[in-house]
Amino acid sequence: MGDPEKSLPPTSEQTLEYYPFQVKGYQGTFPKRKLLVLQTVDAREANNLNPTPLDSKPPVGVVTGLSENVIQKIYAAPLGPTLQSALARSAEEAGFIASAEAVSAYDPDSGRRADYVITSRIVRCWVKKHRGPNGRGGNPTWSTAGDFSIKVAVYKPPFKAPFWEATSSDTYYDPPIGAYGLGPEDEAGVYDQPGQVLSVALTRAVAGVFERQDFRELVSEDHVISR
Repeated sequence: MGDPEKSLPPTSEQTLEYYPFQVKGYQGTFPKRKLLVLQTVDAREANNLNPTPLDSKPPVGVVTGLSENVIQKIYAAPLGPTLQSALARSAEEAGFIASAEAVSAYDPDSGRRADYVITSRIVRCWVKKHRGPNGRGGNPTWSTAGDFSIKVAVYKPPFKAPFWEATSSDTYYDPPIGAYGLGPEDEAGVYDQPGQVLSVALTRAVAGVFERQDFRELVSEDHVISR
């Protein structure tokens, strides 16, 4: 059996995506209002474990060995379009009539035909897969943590001040810490790829925007004239 720390390629491009309907309970809870989703801005600070893009692909994580040494750097497609699409899909699940526009800044004088406009900034988007000690059968154990956080602001044209704003975050561990009541040598992860773990955190953070009761109450009590 080869050393897994030497068999991995030095870089990996992972797919990040939103998992529709993975988060339950908020579907159809908002009134049918028109929501324009603007392009998401990648506003993360550089991570010293993987600080620079690879051919315009942003760094989103690392795989580390037993001694915490980086054995693989993880990249993904540009995050703005991915998150814009995720927010639009989650908004539709919530009950909005969502559309997208390829600009990131809210312009109250643009005359956009929407009841609300949402802007967003990625604060964290990072995954770390770590090799643990060998298990009972001599195979290496692995654990993965995906961390995602996004700041959003919702505007009601033509007003300049935000109608509502919040930060939504999630950290997902695979395997879940202590979920099975077993030692680390006996626990196995659900997902094969670190990008899948990060996608779960992304999905839960995005859905968390539309799970917020204060946001739902504001929209439900807001009597708009549909544009």
